[in-house]
Amino acid sequence: MQKFKFSIRTRDGLPIERLMISARDQEEAERKLKQMYRHCEIVNCAAHHEVIMKKGQNTFIKDIASLLATQESISG
Repeated sequence: MQKFKFSIRTRDGLPIERLMISARDQEEAERKLKQMYRHCEIVNCAAHHEVIMKKGQNTFIKDIASLLATQESISG
């Protein structure tokens, strides 16, 4: 399953942004969307990719950033 992020305009003209729908493909996501919001206009659709970090990975990234900052101050 993928997630798709939609921006739509309802039949009353109200804009809705960042509407997330899970589906196998974009066609199925649009079908689900049109079931919930009949007669809506799709302004934008994009596949949404989530970055999931493992436990401890955030600390590793901070350590690398700190190391790079130290290297720049030494050589700079």
